[in-house]
Amino acid sequence: MQNVAIVELGGKGVFVKEIETELLNGSIDIAVHSMKDVPVELPPGLEMVAYPEREDPRDVLVTRNNVKFEELRRGARIGTGSLRRRMQLLNAMPDLAVMPLRGNVMTRIKKIETDELDGIVLAAAGMRRIGLQHLVSQYLDPDLMVPAAGQGVLGIEIRADDNDLRERLSFLNHEETVIEIKAERSFLRRLGGGCQVPIAGFARLKGRMLKIRGIVGTPDGRRLVDDTLRGGRDEAEKLGEALADSLLDKGAGEILAME
Repeated sequence: MQNVAIVELGGKGVFVKEIETELLNGSIDIAVHSMKDVPVELPPGLEMVAYPEREDPRDVLVTRNNVKFEELRRGARIGTGSLRRRMQLLNAMPDLAVMPLRGNVMTRIKKIETDELDGIVLAAAGMRRIGLQHLVSQYLDPDLMVPAAGQGVLGIEIRADDNDLRERLSFLNHEETVIEIKAERSFLRRLGGGCQVPIAGFARLKGRMLKIRGIVGTPDGRRLVDDTLRGGRDEAEKLGEALADSLLDKGAGEILAME
């Protein structure tokens, strides 16, 4: 259903709903998700029990002739299905023509030719996981393109009453990734935003210092509310909530109300 927007299909939860149904009815025991696709509220009876080490969280640009972002021509046609990417692309270069894009990675890459696009923006993690990093024209610095909350993170979900499996999977947990994803998801939860409003949220742990940046904006990139907070590694959830409160105080609530 590549001609239908994600928001019309039911939002990001559409990617995980069927898998979670199988988990709840006992057909499977373990679900593996890309955390940027997982709603902040899980269905009753399910629990995220492990987060392996985070893959590269950045976004990447794949272009004709290996052109870099700063070299794009005026009016360049860039494909993405993400409102978050659209918001930041247009904020940085208002004269871009951002085109809707759906499908798996190879389908999107082929559309550079079939849809006469100058380039597309994808997640680095997806390109690396399927061995297509050689096609990347540019890794976009997180200061230029703030990643989505959970980007590059896998989440392992089980039934909440399966204590034996929880213990057996605990070795997969990566401590630094757990701290970052806690901050990012508490940020999203506090905002209460859905798919209709672009939201970026990215936490990075260095030593004992945790830094998290968040953006809420309009899809046309004309209005952005942006802030960054820092705190200790043991303050992840509080820091995420504090960042959300800061953005709400700056006007993010008004933007979110447009959903």
